[in-house]
This record gives sequence, structure tokens and C-alpha cells, in this order.
Amino acid sequence: MSAPLLEIENLTVTFPTSRGPVDVVKGISFSLGRERLGIVGESGSGKSMTGRSILRLIRKPGRVTADRMTFDGIDLLAQSERQMRALRGARISMVMQDPKFSLNPVMTIGEQIGEALLTHKKLPRSELKARVLSMLEAVRINEPKRVANLYPHEVSGGMGQRVMIAMMLIPEPDLLIADEPTSALDVSVQAQVLDIIDDLVTGKGMGLILISHDLNLVSRYCDRILVMNSGEIVESCKASDLHKATHPYTKGLLAAMPRMDENRDELPVLDRSSWTTGAGT
Repeated sequence: MSAPLLEIENLTVTFPTSRGPVDVVKGISFSLGRERLGIVGESGSGKSMTGRSILRLIRKPGRVTADRMTFDGIDLLAQSERQMRALRGARISMVMQDPKFSLNPVMTIGEQIGEALLTHKKLPRSELKARVLSMLEAVRINEPKRVANLYPHEVSGGMGQRVMIAMMLIPEPDLLIADEPTSALDVSVQAQVLDIIDDLVTGKGMGLILISHDLNLVSRYCDRILVMNSGEIVESCKASDLHKATHPYTKGLLAAMPRMDENRDELPVLDRSSWTTGAGT
């Protein structure tokens, strides 16, 4: 069996407050191979902070500690900022939630995708242009030559998210962290964007961490699922076994989800008083 691509042991993220330090991620541990891992939970559960910690994007006064945080044998906590810049994008990429806040409004789509590649690799202009157009085609954008010359305000939300995916994948990283990649999109476009990510990740043999609050969505696209609540992992299971969840929090989330054949007068409310923390099986 091959060694895990990512190993995390006892990861904690702490921020100072007027009432003292607060741990927003509380000593979590997990590993990832070249597979699709979903991290789910309510807003504020620590999902995004976990993803950002892997890339060392938590800035002061925030503090990240861990007994172990390695990527492909590299100790991420021991890397200098310069060494981390060499890893970000080239080997570990992250798709942020909303392209409107992630794309540069004064650069064309083609320039931004090309910049993501040129940051880590020097290429002749002709080859760079060909790689950019090929990547736009890979994320199923019609008329890639025309779109490459557009500015972010000239494309739709769905197309902007595809552009972000193209930017993150053009350097061919080993690990993609997708943080709510479809949160700003309508349902039909959500499925298209996730299919694109799934095809590219599977085709290139990458590792994927899909961060979301949508349990159904993650169970369809991932191999394994971690459920987070208040900074802790309360359950870990195969995606196909999500319906067999044992932790009250996970069961509460599943019960609160509306169904197409819904006939309940009202959705149940999570009973937080009955929860006990600790990972499930």
C-alpha cells in the first residue's frame, strides 16, 4: 500500500479573543491518499480553516499547531514562506468559494490562467497560450479563444468558477482543495462544475478535499467523508455508508435535509444538548 499523500495529526487552529484564546479547529487528525475526501459540517465548524491550514494561509494573530502535517513526505510546518509559495499552486491548489472575489478584475481570463502556470514554470509564449486554451476546453468552456480575452465581469458566475478551476489545475497539482466550489451557483451549474472537477481529479490521479455543507452532494462525489462540528471531527465513514451514520450530529444533519418526496409538516431541529464529541467509526 502506498504512503498517504497528506498526513495530519492533532491539528489545532487558535485565534485570540477578548475572552482569551479560542480553538476553531481542535486537535483533528486524518490522512489522505490519491482519493476524494469530503469534509462537511455547518458554517463555523472549522472546515475552511482546516483547508487553509494545509496551505499555511492562516495569518497572525491566528496560530496553527500540529504534531504532524506532512504532504508527500514534506513537513509543511517546517517550510519557510518561500518554500510554501513554491508548493502552493504547483503541488497543492485551492479553489475558493466565490470567483468574484478571487479573480483579478483588470486582467483577462487568459492572462490569469497563464499567470498561474508561469509562476511555477517558464514556457514559450506559444506553448503557454496553447496550454491555456487546452485548459479552458478541459473545463468545458465553449469558444476558449474568445473567453480567454474576456475580463471577469464579462463572464457568468458558473463560467467564473470554471475559470478558477482551470487556474488551479493548469499547474497539474497533486492535491486540490475545493472550498464550497459551487456555493454561488444554481443547481444545474453545480452538477456541471462538480463533474468537471471529478473528471479532472480522477483522470490525473490527484487527491481531492471537497469542503461543503451539503451532505448529499459530498456523498455522491467523494470516497470518504469527515463530519466536523465545533472544530472537531465527530464522524468518519465511507461516502456510501453515510446513511449508516452513528453520531447524533450527523444523524441530525441528515434528518434535517429536505427530500423531493417531502411530506413532513416541518423539518426537525438539531438537538445539540444530546451530543458528545469524538470521532465515529
